[in-house]
Amino acid sequence: MALATRTDRSPSLIGFVWRSTVGKKAVMAVTGLVMLAYLVAHMMGNLKVFFGAGEFNHYGHWIRTVGEPFLHREWFLWTARVVLSASVVLHGVAAYQLSRRDIAARPAKYAHKRPRASYATRTMRWGGVIVGLFIVWHILDLTTLTVNPNAQQGRPYENLVASFDRWYVSAFYIVAMLALGLHIRHGFWSAAQTLGVGSPRRERVLKVLAGGLALLLTCGFIAVPVGVLTGVVS
Repeated sequence: MALATRTDRSPSLIGFVWRSTVGKKAVMAVTGLVMLAYLVAHMMGNLKVFFGAGEFNHYGHWIRTVGEPFLHREWFLWTARVVLSASVVLHGVAAYQLSRRDIAARPAKYAHKRPRASYATRTMRWGGVIVGLFIVWHILDLTTLTVNPNAQQGRPYENLVASFDRWYVSAFYIVAMLALGLHIRHGFWSAAQTLGVGSPRRERVLKVLAGGLALLLTCGFIAVPVGVLTGVVS
């Protein structure tokens, strides 16, 4: 008698976590916090534009030399880009798959619509799409300089001013930052619940913290294009 060969394999821990709804929510929470930390650092760097071209261009040069001489030039920057890109992809894929599961679980529409969710909750999906499109444009505009009217390597201040001097680019940026603020406000709260930080006692504090952080980041990012359009940054 021939021995039966076992073709089925036990799923790995990573695969098991990824396939579960709780695991996908945990991935979204962790990657969301990674992106949030990046946004705080990015906003602080952006605000250096108000100190003039010399300060901002020096910052742009410094970020490419972080870790030298232990690290080669731009190694830190590229490591951050890889981690951030992976976080964005995992976050987006998990969000899409969770959305599909939610739709599959409720194939028939409710007879009576009762919109109990907040505006931010109801617009999370479209807000994510807007932010995703903005990221693509932002990279083409200020990273690769493909669509930037100035397009001078090593001159981030001049490139930024040239970009936001176009009203439609500033308008798109502002809309994207408003969508991002709503996304952060709801996402921070959801991440706290998923990671077990939330509790009835901390609910008020977490909501205030989420709202305050979203407002701070939104205003901080919007200040840059507004500064260019009003001539404060030129």
